[in-house]
Amino acid sequence: MATLLSVKALKVWFSLRGGFLSGPADEIKAVDDVSFDIEEGKTLGLVGESGSGKSTVARALLKLIPVTGGEVYYREREILSLREAAFRPLRKEMQMIFQDPFGSLNPRMTVEEIIAEPLRIHFRHLDKAGRRDTAAALLERVGLPQQSMWRYPHEFSGGQRQRIGIARALAVQPKFLICDEPVSALDVSVQAQIINLLKDLQEQFKLTYLFIAHDLAVVEHMSDEIIVMNRGKIVERGTPAQVCGSPQHDYTRKLLAAVPKL
Repeated sequence: MATLLSVKALKVWFSLRGGFLSGPADEIKAVDDVSFDIEEGKTLGLVGESGSGKSTVARALLKLIPVTGGEVYYREREILSLREAAFRPLRKEMQMIFQDPFGSLNPRMTVEEIIAEPLRIHFRHLDKAGRRDTAAALLERVGLPQQSMWRYPHEFSGGQRQRIGIARALAVQPKFLICDEPVSALDVSVQAQIINLLKDLQEQFKLTYLFIAHDLAVVEHMSDEIIVMNRGKIVERGTPAQVCGSPQHDYTRKLLAAVPKL
C-alpha cells in the first residue's frame, strides 16, 4: 500500500511574549519532533488529552498555522514549503471535519449554500443546478433527506449538523480527511452512528483518515494504527491491539483507565 502522507520531525512552537523587563520570551512546544506515515486508504488514530498537541498537528498539516520545523509530504511532494498559490489545488484533496458541527457551519447560510460554497471555489464548471444536484446527492449519502437543503443549521440536531459538515467536506472529492474530534460533542448513541458513517464513506470513496480524539475506545474502533501524544510528543504507537491491549507507557494506561466501563 502506498504512503499518502508522510510527516517528518514536525515542530510547532509558540512564543510567549513577555514585558519590557521580563527577559527572553518563553516557548511552548505544542508539537515537538513528531513523525508518522499514513498509508492510502487507512486510518491513523491520534489520541491524547486536551493540550497534547494533536489538533495543532492537524492545523499544521493543512497549513492553517505557521510551522517551526519539519517536513510534510503528500503523495511524495513536500507541501509545507509551497506558496499558497501552489498549495491551493491540494486543498480540495485535503479536507477537515471539525469538532463543533454548529460552530463550523455558517448560521446565515442554508445547507445547500454551505455545501455549494466549496463547489463554487473548486469546481467552477458547475452551474447552480449542478451544485444543487451535487448537494442533494451528498445529503442523501450522509443520511439526510434532500429537503434539508433549504433549512438552516440551527434547525438540526448535533448529529445531523455533523452529517452536514461531512457532506461539505466530501463535496470537493477529497482523498485525505482530517477528522478533528468529530464525535466528542455528540451523545454516545449518535457517536456510533457517525463513526459507522465515516467507516462506510471510507470504504466507498477510498478515503484516508487522520482521526483525532481523546477517547481511546473511539480511536480503537476507527484506526488501523494509533499514535498517543502527550505534551507535544509521541509517547506510544502501534496497532489498536498493541496500544489498547498491552500499553507500554503510563500515559496510555491513564487514557485507558479513563474509558467508561460498560
